[in-house]
Amino acid sequence: MRQDVRIVIIGGGPAGLAAAAAAAEQGVPVGDILIIERDDKLGGILNQCIHNGFGLHTFREELTGPEYAQRYIDLVEKDEIPYLLNTIVVDISKSKEAAPCGGHAGAAKNASRGYKTVTAMNSTDGMIQIRAEAVILAMGCRERPRGALNIPGYRPAGIYTAGTAQRFVNIEGRMPGREVVILGSGDIGLIMARRMTLEGAKVKVVAELMPYSGGLKRNIVQCLDDFGIPLKLSHTVVDIRGRDRVEGVTIAEVGPDRKPIPGTEEYYSCDTLLLSCGLIPENELSDGLGVGMNPVTNGPKVNESLETDVPGVFACGNVLHVHDLVDYVSEEATAAGACAARYVLEEETGAAGKQETGAADKPVTITATDGVRYTVPVSIHVDRMQETQRIRFRVGAVYRDAAIEVDFDGRPFRTWKKRIMAPGEMEQVILTKKDLAAAKGLRNITIRVVQGG
Repeated sequence: MRQDVRIVIIGGGPAGLAAAAAAAEQGVPVGDILIIERDDKLGGILNQCIHNGFGLHTFREELTGPEYAQRYIDLVEKDEIPYLLNTIVVDISKSKEAAPCGGHAGAAKNASRGYKTVTAMNSTDGMIQIRAEAVILAMGCRERPRGALNIPGYRPAGIYTAGTAQRFVNIEGRMPGREVVILGSGDIGLIMARRMTLEGAKVKVVAELMPYSGGLKRNIVQCLDDFGIPLKLSHTVVDIRGRDRVEGVTIAEVGPDRKPIPGTEEYYSCDTLLLSCGLIPENELSDGLGVGMNPVTNGPKVNESLETDVPGVFACGNVLHVHDLVDYVSEEATAAGACAARYVLEEETGAAGKQETGAADKPVTITATDGVRYTVPVSIHVDRMQETQRIRFRVGAVYRDAAIEVDFDGRPFRTWKKRIMAPGEMEQVILTKKDLAAAKGLRNITIRVVQGG
């Protein structure tokens, strides 16, 4: 089976839905947009996130995960944007042949661009090949499993990632266990500490390897402090007891080198160990396509348009970098959808040409240093950017009474004072096109943390 569209969106979660709605709003015919989702329904991971706290930025009201997802599902269905469910994408490839999109007005003009071929499969249609001018990567992320954590001990039943336990409880109505220890203080783990407690389980402790929590402050307060669940920072699991089923775990304090300190071991009897030890963007497809990757985020490197170094391939949401709020995912995905729409429509309006001919402005690179771990985007074409450019990033430690400093080619440009910054919460700065254009010959923007503010 072969199909031609203009934009393929891989992933039907909050990022993919927001991107599709934005592309349609920009004027791409809905019949030329296709969402591919591997699950049996749209909405992604939000379908199992039944707690509230979503939508405060986007909709100015507090929603549960399914309610938030439904807002975007309603947009997609109202616009009648096509989507495929229970469909797995197995490959994305690029071709220099003319983009063949169904005789649309810009097909001939876009001949120089080529197209991307998305190979997918499902039980109804078998193998499917979809050719498109643009692809939006919105595959989300997965949890880091036990195998990546090097925890000694046997492999008994009762060890789950926090997301798997969340699905068991919220979707399938099954309790993983009754006495729980949680390793890692990511947001999913914190939320599951509360959820398991509300379902009658006893959460004995949350152990975190780092000297700070990986979750939002509000989740620490609402999910641990409010229920009297202890959080032990700079601690990790050093042993798991039990052969058939978890019987207990031993945790120990770790030093600055993150190695256990002898004599600090504590034993907790339990029948369940939940792992909340980080998220990994789902970028196997991106790697196969040859997209340049950021070793810090494990996501693609993108420019101001959220476009990767493969022309016509855009990325947004947790596949790009792990977000703390879904509202930011939707905001970013809306921008990606709009940029992908402009990419496929620009030749028809006569607005393009620079990128293809090489006459475009040289990009301004963005360097993260001195406490800033990474930035999204990593480069900006000033001529192509909107009137404002949002740059998001995370810091590498907890900073109090510090500041974010932005330099233009080594010259201080602006400083933002910050009372507190932590790795669990994203930071951002907003630059204007006017400021960047005024810095004649600008080639590098540096973003750093300055102690003392």
